[in-house]
Amino acid sequence: MSLAVPQLNSCADCPIRYNAVCSKCEPDELVELEQIKYYRSYAAGQTIFFAGDLLEFVGSIVSGVSSLTRTMPDGRVQMVGLLLPGDFMGRPHRESIDCDVIAETDVKLCCFRRKPFEAMIKNTPHVGERLLEMTLDELDAAREWMLVLGRKTAREKIASLLYMIATRMQALKPGEAAQTAFTLPITRETMANYLGLTIETVSRQMSSLKKDGVIAFDERRDIRVPDLENLKSETGEDA
Repeated sequence: MSLAVPQLNSCADCPIRYNAVCSKCEPDELVELEQIKYYRSYAAGQTIFFAGDLLEFVGSIVSGVSSLTRTMPDGRVQMVGLLLPGDFMGRPHRESIDCDVIAETDVKLCCFRRKPFEAMIKNTPHVGERLLEMTLDELDAAREWMLVLGRKTAREKIASLLYMIATRMQALKPGEAAQTAFTLPITRETMANYLGLTIETVSRQMSSLKKDGVIAFDERRDIRVPDLENLKSETGEDA
């Protein structure tokens, strides 16, 4: 899927400046990061990493969405995560990566050479603090997703995924009204894989949410959420 990829000249132009691993950096720390960063772009469907690849760089998703998948010895594949704008990709102090990382849409990455970045974590408190904060947030999200997959109904699963994407997209545009719109970055097949549902169930529940006015969409996967609180109530966690 093709999405607009921003043209960036400096950190000041970056749409994830206040959400990414560099969000707490002082000006002198940003200058240091500039010395080890570079940008890479990937087309939708392109593999960024294969499981077991040498981890030469880590980085932040500037735009687009990537999936993390694991493949079992018998060939079964399970998506284990989504990386949205602002998310950090890769593990410092690890030589290789244990998941396939695939660009679900056109993706732009702000990359840091791994070894220099590891040194910067050690010497630059703001980078290390923000990375720890993001890691703990990811742990909380993983625990939340265990509840989604293990206990929620199909409708609640779909609503939870849409609410997660909607709120993450809205966080990139602070100050806007509660109504939000976004292009669904993954196919219904990918949604089914991620949520442990069939494609037919995903389609049926999406249509049901549309019929009830919780969301609106057309055939181009442009999703509109008239009321985020209404969508949240459909996740089973309105309290």
